[in-house]
Amino acid sequence: MKTRIKRYITVILGTLLVAIAFNLFLSPFNLASNGVSGLAIIVNRLTGINEGVFVLAVNVFLLGISYNLLGKKKTKHSLIGSLLLPIFISLTAPISDFIILKDLDMLIVAILGGIISGLGYGLIYKHDYTTGGTDILNQLMEKYYKVPMNKAILYIDGMVVLLGGIVFGLNSMLYSMIVLYLISELSNRTMLKINQNQILLVDSKKIEQIKEYITNEYHYDSSILNSVGGYTKERKKILFCAVSKKDYYPIKEGILLIDPKAFLTIVTAYEEHNGNVSLKQELKKINTRNR
Repeated sequence: MKTRIKRYITVILGTLLVAIAFNLFLSPFNLASNGVSGLAIIVNRLTGINEGVFVLAVNVFLLGISYNLLGKKKTKHSLIGSLLLPIFISLTAPISDFIILKDLDMLIVAILGGIISGLGYGLIYKHDYTTGGTDILNQLMEKYYKVPMNKAILYIDGMVVLLGGIVFGLNSMLYSMIVLYLISELSNRTMLKINQNQILLVDSKKIEQIKEYITNEYHYDSSILNSVGGYTKERKKILFCAVSKKDYYPIKEGILLIDPKAFLTIVTAYEEHNGNVSLKQELKKINTRNR
């Protein structure tokens, strides 16, 4: 129960951050960077339709499509964000009256808007929830047209940015692209909980000496994996250890003093459980890159 409550609070906080960034940085400066909220800015300038009302109407429509085509479970994870986002957009709309940023440089506006939005989306995605809208369209493209998720996001958000460029001009489009890039980067980093640890893999004929060195000098636990060379078919042992970034370079120098021919591989660790690095998030990241 506590975990579920914590999850909901995180999603609510993330949605609130997205709404604040929208009303403080994106909407006042015509930065139509992504999704239904970006489209809402364009529609508002052309027709005067309230942005929160537009987002709510489109999200409800897409929730109906999601329920019919993606199923109950997928739709449930989009329901909270789909309803909360337009509500928070409406509630936080007056924030730009109290915090006036009209004299702020556009680059700073784009950076701050992208960072705050990215953190908000990351908190939402971290628990497998979405804000609905174009996230639903992305899932539909992936399921029915076999378009990889990262490409689906690029296509749909790219169309919103391009439309914004047509309506607001090239200058606005370029800054919107900066916002979109930052949202993508920050949401991924927040979602994957990037920490300060690295996965160290060592291939050496002196693996036991290296293991003792890491344990005695730096007090890191490690594991030894049995492996077979892909070309030589030679059986060998690989040392597997999670180390802090600040310790990596001195550890590397010590390993090379023990065995100058040692082969080292370093991989960023995205999550740990009880002191043991979980490869689940790392593999998910790699699979996303390879799509």
